Amino acid sequence: MAEDQTPDSTPDEGGFELDRERLRPVQAALEAGDGPALAALLDPLHPADVADILEHLDRRSRVDLVRLYGLAFDGEILSELDESLREDVIAAMAPDALAEAVRDLESDDVVDLIEDLEEPQQEAILDALEAGDRVAVEKSLTYPEETAGRLMQREMVVAPEHWNVGQAIDFMRAHDDLPEQFYHVILVDPRMRPTGYVTLGRIMSHPRATRLSELSEDSFRTIPVLQDEEEVAYDFNHYHLISAPVVDEDDRLVGVITIDDAMAILDEEHEEDILRLAGVGEGSLLDGVFATTMRRVPWLVVNLGTAALAALVIAQFEDTIAALVVLAVLMPIVASMGGNAGTQSLTVAVRGLATRDLTSANAWRVIRREALVGVVNGLVLAVPLGLMTALIFGSFGIGGVIAAALIINLFVAALSGVMIPLLLEKFGVDPALASGVFVTTVTDVVGFFAFLGLAAVVLL
Repeated sequence: MAEDQTPDSTPDEGGFELDRERLRPVQAALEAGDGPALAALLDPLHPADVADILEHLDRRSRVDLVRLYGLAFDGEILSELDESLREDVIAAMAPDALAEAVRDLESDDVVDLIEDLEEPQQEAILDALEAGDRVAVEKSLTYPEETAGRLMQREMVVAPEHWNVGQAIDFMRAHDDLPEQFYHVILVDPRMRPTGYVTLGRIMSHPRATRLSELSEDSFRTIPVLQDEEEVAYDFNHYHLISAPVVDEDDRLVGVITIDDAMAILDEEHEEDILRLAGVGEGSLLDGVFATTMRRVPWLVVNLGTAALAALVIAQFEDTIAALVVLAVLMPIVASMGGNAGTQSLTVAVRGLATRDLTSANAWRVIRREALVGVVNGLVLAVPLGLMTALIFGSFGIGGVIAAALIINLFVAALSGVMIPLLLEKFGVDPALASGVFVTTVTDVVGFFAFLGLAAVVLL
């Protein structure tokens, strides 16, 4: 896009992509204290690209950029900025620049911006808002975190359900305070309860005398103000919604949620699940050493405990290993293969739970399928592994033991990869956060026990 290019560069095929060459002129302008040159570089960029530049600068350069950019600093940049940097950036902004930045933001963007800030910075932003906007934001902040009340925006277009197309068009043309972007005109009864909505396309394509209620979309549904935001994102994705009105406990209209906000939540949930599967929590590349360490250490401690459990199993077969040293060479293969197979089933299960493709209604079918897949994979891999082991070590007994242990462990790995997330969710524990540790423990313990146990019975 042409608007994403700097004055002395051409746009990339895929849009703005930050690299050293793109960052160098910005750093040069900062070192020279040249505000006009900095503005010439940043003004053509999308707010997300400016936020990207801020995230790549060191703290001192970041503060210099904010101060030099001054009143030109767009509030959308704050919305796009990584949460861990917002406090520093806001603290560096002059009061008039902050007021100018947040004044044009939608109420949901302001709520998202300030809900994780310290109270002094929250007050600074609230003080910068006009009275009506401040009341709307403060009302949204009274709702619990991660609910529709925090996600919704107050800016919306509402029309009585008895209006016709002409009245709606005249109303919208007569008001200059409409939301910058909206998809539906929400229809309400005299008690402000939403009864339907009409897309702008249908309004513009029908005669003025057509009643709006005749054009209402079949997809219409309302969102309770206290509904969990993850449930909101699921509804948008499942029912292909573009926007949805939010209602209070009396079914009165209090706001609207649009697809961009719902999909942002869906992306956040998916990202959190990926990070939690790896045991790194909800960290960011911009977090400090201490914060990152404290987030990861607890799960490393848990892994240390599970590794000790696996070592305890091995210790029970000390005599067997001493008699057949080759077992020490081969046993990591069984445990490693089981861990990989368990991770495959676990990933499928956690994703299925997140998207609700895996529920109590189909749980046993999925469990049976994964168990069968585990057995088939075990047979496919066990035959060549057993033959190679027998040829290399000159013992069909050892080959048969490792083949049988592999089949057993892949079967157990597939089962545990599905059943552990299901059990954790049933007990109210986040499957993405805790499943990996338990599945790894099961595959290690079962893998070592099956291999060494079979070896003790068959070979000695």
